[in-house]
Amino acid sequence: MIDFSNIKRLNEDEFKKFAQLIYSESGIFLKESKITLLSNRLRKRLKALNLSEFSDYYNYITSLKDKSKEIEELLDVVSTNETYFFRNERQFDALKDMCIPQIVKKKKDKNLKIWSAGCSTGEEPYTIAICVMEARQILSGWNISIIATDIAPSVLDFAKIGRYTGRRIEKVPPEILKKYFTQMPDNPEVYEVKDELKKLVSFSYLNLFKNPYPENVDVIFCRNVMIYFDRARQKELIANFYKVLNPWGYLFIGHSETLHALSDDFQYVKIMDSPVYVPKEKVNGI
Repeated sequence: MIDFSNIKRLNEDEFKKFAQLIYSESGIFLKESKITLLSNRLRKRLKALNLSEFSDYYNYITSLKDKSKEIEELLDVVSTNETYFFRNERQFDALKDMCIPQIVKKKKDKNLKIWSAGCSTGEEPYTIAICVMEARQILSGWNISIIATDIAPSVLDFAKIGRYTGRRIEKVPPEILKKYFTQMPDNPEVYEVKDELKKLVSFSYLNLFKNPYPENVDVIFCRNVMIYFDRARQKELIANFYKVLNPWGYLFIGHSETLHALSDDFQYVKIMDSPVYVPKEKVNGI
């Protein structure tokens, strides 16, 4: 029986091979300082496939005629998925109190489409859904579409179930928790998102560098995702966002991220103390 805990970490050559494979398939750039982290995460796939060497796993992937399923598994274990409801809550205040009202004024077709790109375990798109529900007075008669995508199938499965506990929900205001969540009778510490929110959100797999994007999007949330890419991939990502974002749209990125030197198509603005980017042709109309 293989003792997976005793498998030594990747050597330098193995790390380079896996790092290049991961980059080519997902755009995720791994520095050499991540060798121990990658080793620990790849052990999960070795265990699942009953392999004793990292080289065996690399040969297994590269020898597959159809690599797509195993690539999904690889990227799943590599991805970091740390999030919670109302993370950077001022951005959600900006969405609810400023961005949605502005979109309502400008759109004629009464279709609101919001994309959570890199939705992880679902806290972000469900928080967006709460904002939409709280703004429903001005959205009466509107068709609402919240598209939530991620590269990791396991987090999408978790998100669809929509049950949360502990740190994930500690920033949810008590009145919101009562209004949009159901406390599980068999485990009072667990809260499940109510169906009225679940119906607003559509979860699906999407590789940002392999798959088509949603089109005619009004708001894009892509927070704390760009940090995993090198500059070339960041530029490609932002250029693609610009193509699918409506002229009156809004792009939310992480507080530690910036589009400086990445794109001339977007303008930084501050809405309710929240950093937001908009297509340049729209700046004067905010």
